[in-house]
Amino acid sequence: MRGHLVELAYLVSVIGFALSLKWMTAVATARRGILAGEIAFGIAIIATLINPAITSTGWFLIIIALALGTLIGIPLGLRVPMTAMPERIALSHAFGALAAGLVGIAHYYLTYHSSNKFETAVLGVEIVLGCLVFTGSLMASGKLHEMLPQRPITFQGQNYFNFVVLGVALVLIIVLTFSPTSTWIVPILVVLGLMFGVLLIIPIGGADMPTVIALLNSYAGLSASALGFVLDNKLLIVAGALDGTSGLVLAIIMCRAMNRSFRNVLFGAFGKLDESTAEAGGEVGNVRSASPDEAAELMKMARSVVIVPGYGMAVAQAQHKVRELADALEKEGVDVRYAIHPVAGRMPGHMNVLLAEANVPYDKLLDMDEINSDFPQVDVVLVLGANDVVNPAARHEKSSPIYGMPILNVDQAQTIMVVKRSMRAGFAGIENELFYNPKTLMVFGDAKQVVSELVIEVSGQRDAISL
Repeated sequence: MRGHLVELAYLVSVIGFALSLKWMTAVATARRGILAGEIAFGIAIIATLINPAITSTGWFLIIIALALGTLIGIPLGLRVPMTAMPERIALSHAFGALAAGLVGIAHYYLTYHSSNKFETAVLGVEIVLGCLVFTGSLMASGKLHEMLPQRPITFQGQNYFNFVVLGVALVLIIVLTFSPTSTWIVPILVVLGLMFGVLLIIPIGGADMPTVIALLNSYAGLSASALGFVLDNKLLIVAGALDGTSGLVLAIIMCRAMNRSFRNVLFGAFGKLDESTAEAGGEVGNVRSASPDEAAELMKMARSVVIVPGYGMAVAQAQHKVRELADALEKEGVDVRYAIHPVAGRMPGHMNVLLAEANVPYDKLLDMDEINSDFPQVDVVLVLGANDVVNPAARHEKSSPIYGMPILNVDQAQTIMVVKRSMRAGFAGIENELFYNPKTLMVFGDAKQVVSELVIEVSGQRDAISL
């Protein structure tokens, strides 16, 4: 009887996971989606605890593991700032993949005497996937957190070497399938999987980390689903499949948003500095700069202002100041909207989440397709730390690595103001033509500090202080 209840609970959990994904596709139902996922996970955990196959010792160990996970998870959820969510998500993927890999290794050594060829093959693939996602996610998290170099790290013959490592792993899995008692193979598979995870990520630039994380999420889901087949756990099979397919779909959407292929993301070393462009430096054109008080006057006189947030805003944690600036401008009768590029920041929806945290109304956040046709009628565009997603070279420069990538057409506005710390190239490693546009004014400085000064100027606080 308990066994049937467990299966029923697992079915309810699967429905909850599916509804969670469905509801999280829309802003209005996103909170409901998160709640549905949390409830589904709770039901799955309770069902596992009452499973007749779980002994009292196993039950005790699960409780300890849950307690330890809770002690680690609560600080990660409460103390990590929203700007660091991408790297925290990558870290969660790493821990999940490690868990799947360790369970697969333990199951192999407990059952290899009686395993059939199918189970052994699936276990081999699952172990390699779990290990490569573990180290790959750690590397991705390190790049996002800038603990590791943002630029691609490459060496001659790197892709060939990577394929050799992967090929050796696949050959060993085949050997293990036909000789399940060859226990010496599993440690080698673990080492190869861990090695391949590192080798897969180091040649990929920081700009592509969001896509890579989505792909790694897909691999982690496949690993969990494969483990579900071996353990005969229907919940793992379906949940892993949902995770795997959603991660893959997300990666495909992001690649389309950048007009690039998986091959280019994984093997293109995108973001490697273009030395010829770097050497040219100031020869690209003249740069016009402005002070915050000059920029504030231009925005106060405008009828419409569009704010384009980028990673610079996230790093500076300037989202609340941006909201204050918008409020001050609206009091002056200025229409303020936000233009969001699909891959702005470090993950899909990164800018939306940050601005929502600052209580920016959802109807003010416009996607690229919604806002692009309006730019010719916009008086002032304020670009906060965005770079490649507003580079006009993507439309006409066929030799550019971002050629063909859909961009925000900010260069069509009447006046463009770009807030950046320096003229440093973006993740693509190329100069941004927008910075040399005659209509562009560069406002150099930290995004939060600059926007704070803009708020003071627009709201008249400086005049009030002087009086």
